[in-house]
Amino acid sequence: MSKVLVLYYSSYGHIETMANAIAEGARAAGAEVDVKRVPETAPLEVAQNAHFKLDQAAPIATVAELETYDAIIVGTGTRFGRISSQMAAFLDQAGGLWARGALNGKVGAAFTSTASQHGGQETTLFSILTNLLHFGMTIVGLDYGFQGQLDNSGVHGNAPYGATTIANGDGSRQPSENDLAGARYLGERVAKTANKLFG
Repeated sequence: MSKVLVLYYSSYGHIETMANAIAEGARAAGAEVDVKRVPETAPLEVAQNAHFKLDQAAPIATVAELETYDAIIVGTGTRFGRISSQMAAFLDQAGGLWARGALNGKVGAAFTSTASQHGGQETTLFSILTNLLHFGMTIVGLDYGFQGQLDNSGVHGNAPYGATTIANGDGSRQPSENDLAGARYLGERVAKTANKLFG
């Protein structure tokens, strides 16, 4: 059985919801799964005034523990088409792991959320995946075995490069069932890949 980490940053809870759906999918594939978040770097007063969701259940991750996992699925909301500063600050501390090749060959994947349907989802996914590739990880995308990507009947998230959702500018849209199904599918695909490599 492989060991999977779902590592995320979520300001308003959308990415938190997606992270838990990804964990469901990975567990369904037989993996041992932890859901953890990166530290908040915004001052508490700023976070409170912006109505950040500060009561998230997931424990805070440490950089040192990343190498103990067979797979890491990274998620963060987009910031102008790239990863959030909170996730960047966390990953920027992993230079020692990179130098030792501690993550080489492990499985990686990405997920994100944007305010609008074309708000930089794919560039943010690539921003995450670029980090994972530099760490030497084997990337798993959201393949077209997930047929929800082909549904044009409404507004949906998800892309071949990872699971996504759309929050609206005011955060009022929650992940749809199609978005969550894509997240569960990604978690399952990552876990199955890690099980084959490490299980």
